[in-house]
Amino acid sequence: MKLTLLYENLRIALGAIRTNLLRTILTILIIGIGLTALIGILTAISSIEATISSKFTGMGANSFTIENRGMNVQIGKRKLRSKRYGFISFREAMEFKSDFTFPALVAVSHNATGAATVKHASDQSNPNVRVIGVDENFMDVEGHSLARGRNFTAQEIRDNRYVAVLGSALAKKIFPNGGNPVDKVISSGGIKYRVIGVLDEKGAGFGAQSDNLLLLPVTNVRQVFSRPGMSYKIVVKALDSSQVDVAISEATGLFRIIRRLTIHDEDNFNINKSDNLSRLLIESTGTVTLVASFIGLITLLGAAIGLMNIMLVAVVERTREIGIRKAIGASSKAIRNQFLFESIIIGQLGGIVGIVLGILVGNLMSMVLQSTFIVPWNWVVLGFVVCLLVGLSSGLMPAIKAAKLDPIDALRYE
Repeated sequence: MKLTLLYENLRIALGAIRTNLLRTILTILIIGIGLTALIGILTAISSIEATISSKFTGMGANSFTIENRGMNVQIGKRKLRSKRYGFISFREAMEFKSDFTFPALVAVSHNATGAATVKHASDQSNPNVRVIGVDENFMDVEGHSLARGRNFTAQEIRDNRYVAVLGSALAKKIFPNGGNPVDKVISSGGIKYRVIGVLDEKGAGFGAQSDNLLLLPVTNVRQVFSRPGMSYKIVVKALDSSQVDVAISEATGLFRIIRRLTIHDEDNFNINKSDNLSRLLIESTGTVTLVASFIGLITLLGAAIGLMNIMLVAVVERTREIGIRKAIGASSKAIRNQFLFESIIIGQLGGIVGIVLGILVGNLMSMVLQSTFIVPWNWVVLGFVVCLLVGLSSGLMPAIKAAKLDPIDALRYE
């Protein structure tokens, strides 16, 4: 009996919704737009966070850098600043690499220039190629992989060989016909190098083109790009991600010994974990999330008021219908449930529209960032719950008003 009554109430509610189709569509759109704003912005933020995490994971989430100066970043009121110290010499970097016995990979590198020109035959690049002197561990530590050829060997680094690995963008520029660059001879600054490998495409990240680069042996860069005060960067990648903090402590102790610091001296070098900046960037999206949530909830509050107004109008318009139903035996509870069902159904339809549009709008950011498609399941579930609450709260007062109508007065209503 209860199931039959429930089915009958649902049938009448759906019939009433179809009868007032235009008003129903407008109400659904009001709720849908509010939820689209909320879900869309939060999906876009999730996409940005996923991109930030993937970019920095590619750099090595379990790695840290020893350098003469650290990052100077300010996002809002949050700051990440490090002191500037004296340069790290080639001797200090190589001594650290040879003496660091912790289970980790150690890479020594030096950014030689960001304005080099690279030539092959009659083709040449723009003068914006980044030249980095690296060792045999650089690719593993920095998250690079090879599309063609091979990595540097330790022997080539020690012997200062004139060999090079090209970034994918640079390879396309100086080999426009798509030929295999491996074993070809290129030149930069009048110096010739034999290409031994080409990197996989990594893409641009935070304004930097990571594929337009030329990797050379760090010993070669030390000689060809020699200048006073050359500072080398040491990147350490712990083999066990849970041991990063222990590795930092070991590295700090060893480098203090290499730099001949006493127990009274403070560290004259910076150690930066690779996830410091990513964590700062992700935390900075928290404020945006709160503002977006506030805006979306305000819009949904407006939608709830609009839905309540429409349901009150529906009660007035259908007063005679309510009187007829009560006259033939419908209880006040059945009348109340009918209007509640109408309100809940409209709210849920608005929720479905808002969630679908919100996910599509939010994932436009994923397309721009070339990230994966994001479905924020927690916000989807929350969206349905919010729309259920909107439907209940908006329909409760009109439903109670309809249930309390006197059938005699309702039948005489014009």
